[in-house]
Amino acid sequence: MDNTIDKQPITPESVLESVREMFAISRAEDERRAAEADRRAAEADRRAAEFDQRLEKSRAEAAIEYKELRDIVKQTNKQLGGMGNSNGDAAQEFFYNSLSRKKMLFGEKFDLVIEQESRKSIVGFEAEYDIIMFNGKSVCIIEVKYKAEEGDIQSVLQKIITFRKNFPEHNNKKIYLALAGMSFHKKTEKKCKDKGIAVIKQVGDTIEVCDENLKTF
Repeated sequence: MDNTIDKQPITPESVLESVREMFAISRAEDERRAAEADRRAAEADRRAAEFDQRLEKSRAEAAIEYKELRDIVKQTNKQLGGMGNSNGDAAQEFFYNSLSRKKMLFGEKFDLVIEQESRKSIVGFEAEYDIIMFNGKSVCIIEVKYKAEEGDIQSVLQKIITFRKNFPEHNNKKIYLALAGMSFHKKTEKKCKDKGIAVIKQVGDTIEVCDENLKTF
């Protein structure tokens, strides 16, 4: 058996041809890689554009949702404010009607009961008094709240200062202070007693007066 392998003779021309083939293969591979890079860059641009579109859409939807939520909160606050005003008006009416019928507080009979008296003529002493009760020797200033809180006590005490300025004709009388509420926290009641302020509460269809430690101002 003849194991001789025919070999092409190596010539400058054959070497040059081999080099040309190698460069052709390399160029084709470079072109393929460049095309693949261009394809990937185009895909990345497409995805980025889609992301920007989704982001812009999300921002627009979020802006709409925020506006809707803000409108809901605004409307809710308005409704709650209306409820608060209605509750306050109901408390005012209840205590005024009860005190107008009773006209007796702290063992004294009061001849006149007025409500929602405003004084705005003296700068720095403007005030509104929910209920004021008068007789020949005494005055009772009553602050009315639907739900009496500790913070309301300072408002009650402030009334004595503005009252003496706005009603000088009553400065020779004893002045009582009271806080009236449809409901009271126990701490609020205790603080009123500590300050010498009467507590007036709703009990069914009538009122309950607690004048423990009541002071005259």
